[in-house]
Amino acid sequence: MVDDESTLAELMSMALRMEKWEVRTASDGTSAVRVAREFRPDVVVLDVMLPDFDGLEVLRRLRAEVPGLPVLFLTAKDSVEDRIAGLTAGGDDYVTKPFSLEEVVLRLRGLLRRTGVTEASAGTELVVGDLVLDEDTREVRRGGQAVELTATEFELLRFLMRNPKRVLSKAQILDRVWSYDFGGQANIVELYISYLRKKIDAGRAPMIHTMRGAGYVLKSAP
Repeated sequence: MVDDESTLAELMSMALRMEKWEVRTASDGTSAVRVAREFRPDVVVLDVMLPDFDGLEVLRRLRAEVPGLPVLFLTAKDSVEDRIAGLTAGGDDYVTKPFSLEEVVLRLRGLLRRTGVTEASAGTELVVGDLVLDEDTREVRRGGQAVELTATEFELLRFLMRNPKRVLSKAQILDRVWSYDFGGQANIVELYISYLRKKIDAGRAPMIHTMRGAGYVLKSAP
């Protein structure tokens, strides 16, 4: 956890320790690189604005030693340019201050699962009607029949199934599935919704519905 705001770093560290994670903190870029070399973290929460050199430089130095190290950028900056810069530099996700501790924990869990560092805990099977998604084995079935999904399709379906009967906007889906919330990318949501429909709803009563002007909702077929 790299942040020069000591109170924020301590609060975040406490939240992560409650998740049974081992945590180390650093307050500047130099100590972040040193601690990371000693600690060998599975994931890094990294503030962009640091006293000596910025988080983008920290990222470059860490990735030079551990190429696949997942990084969640944490910053007060909220402009489109700053978000794009962080992601272009190789950041895996981006959260702006102020944020909820729960949101950061959820993002980190997702990063660790996607990078294969940890698996979803046992018993994490999502069920909506006759649609079943196993977060542990990453298997999907509808009506007992296996459904083959790409990694992105799986993440999209998981988000929909975690929020059954709830209308999710394109912005919400972009933020949770693709981890960015700037404009110009809403068409990718439409594209992947169409992919999912072909695999989940083909030849069956539809479960994925478009709410015109609002977003998408997944619910049990009648």
